[in-house]
Amino acid sequence: MGAILSLASNKSTTSQFHEVLCDTSCKRQKRSLSFDEKRPRLIPSLPDELSIQILARIPRTYYFNLRLVSQKWKETIMSHELFKLRKELGLKEEWLYVLTKVEEELSWHALDPLSRKWQRLPPMPNLLSEESRNGSSGLWLWNIVGPRIKIHEIIRSWLGKNHTSDHMPFCGCAIGAVDGCLYVLGGFFRASTVSCVWRYDPILNRWSEITPMSTGRAYCKTSILNNKLYVVGGVTQFRGGLVPLQSAEVFDPHTDTWSEVPSMPFSKSQQFPNAFWSDLLKPIATGMTSYMGRLCVPQSLYSWPFFVDAGGEIYDPETNSWAEMPTGMGEGWPARQAGTKLSIVVEGELYSYDPSSSRDSGKIKVYDHREDAWKVVIGKVPFYDSADSETPHLLAGFHGKIHVITKDSNHKVVVMQASLRDNLDSSPLSSASHFVGSSHEHFSSLAESETVVWKVVANRNIGSAELVSCQVLDI
Repeated sequence: MGAILSLASNKSTTSQFHEVLCDTSCKRQKRSLSFDEKRPRLIPSLPDELSIQILARIPRTYYFNLRLVSQKWKETIMSHELFKLRKELGLKEEWLYVLTKVEEELSWHALDPLSRKWQRLPPMPNLLSEESRNGSSGLWLWNIVGPRIKIHEIIRSWLGKNHTSDHMPFCGCAIGAVDGCLYVLGGFFRASTVSCVWRYDPILNRWSEITPMSTGRAYCKTSILNNKLYVVGGVTQFRGGLVPLQSAEVFDPHTDTWSEVPSMPFSKSQQFPNAFWSDLLKPIATGMTSYMGRLCVPQSLYSWPFFVDAGGEIYDPETNSWAEMPTGMGEGWPARQAGTKLSIVVEGELYSYDPSSSRDSGKIKVYDHREDAWKVVIGKVPFYDSADSETPHLLAGFHGKIHVITKDSNHKVVVMQASLRDNLDSSPLSSASHFVGSSHEHFSSLAESETVVWKVVANRNIGSAELVSCQVLDI
């Protein structure tokens, strides 16, 4: 404890504390974090207002243990007012949250990239009261992701195949993040798509069920825009089978309400010459990314067992309407398994992962909106190839860098950071990719200008668990 407090005190001089006590931020804290004067102080011999200023300056990775000091410390550490103060002081931290699964068990792992420390999140609730939903008694046992459930098995039912969700647990959920919280949305339970939504608050370290979506959907796509969580597409149950959805909706975390968004037109699917092709090729949304103030939704046409890129559409919140995606953007958007598109925005640039180059590496491309073209910026991204894994790699952006999350041959989750040039021009980025960490392998890139250095930020042994998804929270 003394070491932690001394760490904070070394970073702040006496004069700085004097200034803090006099500014308006501290005055607000006096009102918002008021405590009974009869109760023990947070730190003996110090007024609570000053103690709160000290706690706000301690790295968040220590908060899990600091909550155990006393009930008063716990209340303070888990107060949203403390994190509002951290925001005012410019002390927000970006953490990476990785979702994994082993058979029917789902686990969240939080990484503080600065300290390289991992923390396990509390398990998601696995029992729901069915009585709260339909007035009947009984319990609902559900799991987020079923064992070895492949997305193509679900989509096969669109063509009249056997409905595989009849004999599988809840799966096909979507993952999102907005306003400093994680969200798990929809999915399957038994033979039905569900609309339930769960939220994880990292300040309270707690899961809670919130207002459900207006439509039960599975395998939908999510993205954040203007501090709201958008959900589009997916599949839903209809007449004993599954049909793709064109509908969209948006969640406002400040009001805990869902609102309708105009449905995606899927204009490419309406250009078929006859009803046969319209029935054979099913349009689906294969991704969604917030880019330049709009939502970009790449789309594909599906006919078992093939996916065909079909461009995409862009939603503009100012006009509340959809427009066709630029040709180069839609047709060149790299795809991974089952046609899904893996992409992120870092420093205003749209990047996508293209795993098609080989079985043990992939490429990262950037979209040039001036030329309407995707260009290779990293010609080779190393990752351990696992044929049994649905998701051998994930993509994340934090601290202004591109990060690839994968597993190595020792079953460890490896978070790799790419050092990139800040301002990308029309030329490719790198001539060589160097892997810095436990391995000293060097990989050659297809580009011809500078060097990309891959650095292992952190790793964690997760055994036989598979990667599912990841999100970044900045709180």
